[in-house]
Amino acid sequence: MTTPAKATICLWYDDSAEEAAHFYADTFPDSFVGAVQRAPGDFPSGKKGDVLTVEFTVLGIPCLGLNGGPAFTHNEAFSFQVATTDQAETDRYWNAIVENGGQESQCGWCKDKWGISWQITPIVLAQAIAHPDPAAAKRAFDAMMQMRKIDIAAIEAALRG
Repeated sequence: MTTPAKATICLWYDDSAEEAAHFYADTFPDSFVGAVQRAPGDFPSGKKGDVLTVEFTVLGIPCLGLNGGPAFTHNEAFSFQVATTDQAETDRYWNAIVENGGQESQCGWCKDKWGISWQITPIVLAQAIAHPDPAAAKRAFDAMMQMRKIDIAAIEAALRG
């Protein structure tokens, strides 16, 4: 038996925690599905034997998916931020989320089909916004504000002026 992490992010799902956990494990490195616990009795949003919780790790972050029913939904107040190294990695994660029933948002944000928000953020963007030349940083920031999925070449062009 493994020792549980001191802190774990608990994510509330209607009834699809196991499906979400497998999607994350298939999509992101350093991600996997652990123990699946079934309810020992009936509960408000399910029956005895239904999946109650799923332990999983996303990008090295320990999580617990709870099938709690429709009482609560996700919003942008919580998101996973994923630092990407190049356009191919940015495209791969963004497309996996959006093309699997998710939706695009602005400035590198998207939501998966379960309502979890993701920020697919190229390292180049973070560096550009923190650029020591305020005018260059503003150009990069202004370019980002016009984007959905981040276009690294456009950020680099804006940075150069």
